[in-house]
Amino acid sequence: MRSRFPRGVFELGDEPDPRFSLANERTFLAWIRTSLALLLAGVALEALDAPIQAELRLASALIFIALGLVSIVHAWWSWAATERSMRLAQPLPGLAIGAVITSGAAIAIVGIIVGSLLV
Repeated sequence: MRSRFPRGVFELGDEPDPRFSLANERTFLAWIRTSLALLLAGVALEALDAPIQAELRLASALIFIALGLVSIVHAWWSWAATERSMRLAQPLPGLAIGAVITSGAAIAIVGIIVGSLLV
């Protein structure tokens, strides 16, 4: 049997039902798409000449970029934790980062709205 990466996940416990592992992988890929969208939103705010107050535009862009980077890291850690839990027949971890992403996006959007009104 060949070794799979990451060993810290695949060397533990028993092989789960492939449907569950594939669902976990789809969730991982959804987080990657979310991360790319957040990063793109941050870059687009600064790249496009949007009529938004400069300081609030930059702050919102940085928030979106930070959220994108955090969600990329979360995607990997969450995939590994969920796969590990399934292999060890333990309860699945909860969504620890949902409130952070939602709150951060809301703050960035409020910054964009206020920045639009102040121009």
